Parts: sequence; C-alpha cells; structure tokens
Amino acid sequence: MASQLIETNRENAETYTGDEICKAKTLELLDEISLPNGLLPLEDIIEVGCNRATGFVWLRQKKKKEHYFKSIGKPVSYAAEVTAFVEKHRMKKITGVKSKDTMLWVTLSDIYIDNPSSGKIVCKTPFGLSRTFPVSAFVNEETEEEKKRKKERAEVEEKKKQEEVEEEEEEKKQEEVAFTQGVNKQQKDYVMGAHHNVNCEVDFSLEIDIE
Repeated sequence: MASQLIETNRENAETYTGDEICKAKTLELLDEISLPNGLLPLEDIIEVGCNRATGFVWLRQKKKKEHYFKSIGKPVSYAAEVTAFVEKHRMKKITGVKSKDTMLWVTLSDIYIDNPSSGKIVCKTPFGLSRTFPVSAFVNEETEEEKKRKKERAEVEEKKKQEEVEEEEEEKKQEEVAFTQGVNKQQKDYVMGAHHNVNCEVDFSLEIDIE
C-alpha cells in the first residue's frame, strides 16, 4: 500500500537520497509544517520525497526502527517506509507508524497540534481513539553548532551528487562524439574505397583498348 502511494505521487515530487541530506530535509519538512523536530527519528534513510501539489511525503529507511520517547515512556515503531499527507500542524493518513500502548502495538493515522499555544500534540488511531502528549516530548534540543555541521554535511553531499550527475552527462557527451567520429570515418573510408575501385576499373579498360 505504502509503495503504491509513493509511486503514484512520485511524478513532480522533490526527492532526495542519502542519509545525511534526507535527515536534513526531514527536519526542514517538520519545521515547515510546525511539528516538533524529533517526531521522525529515522536512521539510515535511503530516500525522502515530497509532492507539494498533493501534500504527500514519504521516507524510506534501510530497516524498521523502534524509538523510545523517554519523557512519556512510549516506544514508537517506524516501518521501512513511512508515508503521510501533511499540512500546517498536521500529518494525516499516516502509514508505517505504530505506538505501543500497554502490551499492544497501535497504528497511528494522525498526528496534529490543535492549539499551538497549548503545548500539546495529539496522536490518533484509525478507530478514532486519541492520546495527548506534551509537544516537548518530541523535541530534540540541538546546539547551533550541531545544526551548522548537519547543514554543511548535507550541502557537501548534495554537491557531490550534483558533480556525479555532471560527470555522467559529460561521459555520455564524449561517447556520442566518439560514436559520431567513428561513423564519419567509416563513411569517409567507404567513399575513398569506392573511388579507388572506379580508378581501377578505368585503368583496366584502358589496358584492354591498348591490346
């Protein structure tokens, strides 16, 4: 289901690959929709995508991850693929996220902040049941230096990726030039060979006339 949604929304979406830049883009997304920055603590992220026209976002990581939110005593499980439709203060129609309540894992379908000034965030199940927690429980305190380093690493990775794309394009151009030159040489050799054959035929006919 999640994979199907991703492929349906992939066209015209912004996509990023690589753990460093994907983590940075995840933080940017959460900041854009005004949700706490520790809400999606994924690791080894392979891809992040965002289709702004539909509001659909997805995150792919190498394997499922379980994270324990200490201040509320709740473990949360994140599947290898996590998807959601997002808007200001809200993630809805979520797939791939479960919270453990007593002994059971419960699927979460919506996470939202009704009143930003309340400092509360709501986690809702597909059955309409909901729990309210402090927003602070999902906030990671990062120093300005850590933010700076993370941003710099993401920029370096993006630059490296761009350089690789440019190198591939240059190699393709060189291959095309080499191919064109090879075709031109073959055509030239063919013409020269045909011209030589004509000369030979003329010389041969002249010998016959002399005899």
